[in-house]
Order: sequence, then C-alpha cells, then structure tokens
Amino acid sequence: MEKQGLASMSDQARLHWTELGDTARKPPVVLLHGGPGLPDYLGELAPMVADLAPVYRYDQRGTGRSPWQGRHLLARHVADLAELLDTWDAPEAVLIGHSYGTDLASRFCLAHPDRVAAMLLMCGPFTGDWRAGYRAERELRMSVAQRTRLQELEAVPRRTEEQEAELLTLAWFTDHTEPGRGWDWAAQGARRRRPVNWAMNAELREEGHADPLDGHLSELRACLPARAELLGGTDDPRPMAALESLARRLALPLTRVEGAGHEPWLEQPGAVRARLRRFVRGVENEVSKVGGADA
Repeated sequence: MEKQGLASMSDQARLHWTELGDTARKPPVVLLHGGPGLPDYLGELAPMVADLAPVYRYDQRGTGRSPWQGRHLLARHVADLAELLDTWDAPEAVLIGHSYGTDLASRFCLAHPDRVAAMLLMCGPFTGDWRAGYRAERELRMSVAQRTRLQELEAVPRRTEEQEAELLTLAWFTDHTEPGRGWDWAAQGARRRRPVNWAMNAELREEGHADPLDGHLSELRACLPARAELLGGTDDPRPMAALESLARRLALPLTRVEGAGHEPWLEQPGAVRARLRRFVRGVENEVSKVGGADA
C-alpha cells in the first residue's frame, strides 16, 4: 500500500513524497522525475520494482503537491534530496532518474557520492552538442501547421488552460515513436502534469547552461558507484549518439530500448520493467554479499 507524507526542508519548504514497498529493506530506490518544472509522473515505474526494494518519489519544490515560492538553484535541489534521504532514514539510496532527473542524480552524486548506492540514468543526461540534432529531428516529426501553431502558442504571454494543454501536447508528442499514440500520451500528460512551473524551468536551465554537467564528467566518473548504467529509447528525438558518447566518457553500459522514445516505459513497458528489475536485483545481490562478508 502506498504511503504519503510531507517533509520539511531546512529552509521551511515542504515537499510531498510517496512510498511503496517494505521500508525495512535497504537501500531504497528513489525515482527522480524530469522537467524541470513538472510534478512527479513516475508512478508507473514504482510498482515495477517495489517488491524488490522500497520506492520513494517526490514532487520537486515548486511543483505538484510541493508548493514553494522563490528562486530555484541546482544546489538547493541537490540539498532537498539529501534532506529527504534523512527523512526516510536512508543513509544511501539507489537513484533512478529520468530526463532532467538524470542531471539531478548526477549532480547529487558529485556532491554526495557516499549516499549513492547505485544509479540508473534513463534518457539523459544529454551532454555535448546535442540540441541542434534534437531540434532538427523534432521538426521532422511535426507538420508545418503544427510547428506554426506551437510557435504561436509559445508567443502568447498568458495562455488559457486550453492553450497551455495544446502547447504541451504539441511540445511532447514528438517524444514518442508512433505519432498517433504519441499524441494521445502527450495529451494525457498535458492534463496531468500540471501546472508547469515555467519560472523553475527557466532558472534551472539557465544555471545548467552556465555550469554544464559536461565540465564535471571526469569528476563524475571518478565518484560513480560500482553499479551505474544508462538507458535510452532508440526513437527518442534527442540523439542516441549523445548518450553513446556519454557512456564512453563515463565508462558505463548503455541499454538501448528499441521501438521506444523519451518515455520508454510507455511504448516498451516489458523491456523497461525487465531492465529495472535486473538493475535493482543486482544492487540487492551486492548488498547481500557485503552483508555476508561482514557477518
């Protein structure tokens, strides 16, 4: 049964979290959602591994059920995760990040390597010169009318609810392999992943551009946990070549999920479930071996 709670941060912000599974089992899994600026949307992933380890999710500050006003900083979001682990009585955790959540996981690992038992980076982080290829592929997947309409909506200073949903659907449907189903998934997400904290999105992106993860890859490679992997959908409009380059630079294995885009669990749930379970089981086995050796 899922449990929910609110955790108070050191700056008085309150973050909403959910828990699924037996919390007596250590280490827990923490799912880090993307955005930035979206509420948590990884509820479909939690049951895939909750019988193997407890799974925690949370709405990042300023999103979903974690209302907060103020400037967003990457270091503060890293600190939030550390304080949440303290709340959950978890000295370390298995981090599974998606999209922007992979950047957050990587920066947390840089700051707190002793608290990362293992790390699976799903559909990110994208480093290097990947944006031009992403924009070109995204445009190829849209009609002229769709591109024009998206630009019109982006220029509207104060969008109505209907306009916001239309903008998000247009922005997200190209993330998927098949246009028809992709449109349906994007439309569902446009209704559920609301409201978008656009200020948070702009502030964290600006800081990320000023201090890109690219400049910390050697340091990240040196502090990665023994078990760390990358996973990506082969049909993600963001170039797979960027993930392949990152895998080489970090010396990490990369799982390619065929027939899947930026949210591979939607299009290939069986393949993603199998990969996540193998990953978490591997961590569980390593913990058991260490425990046996200590005994």
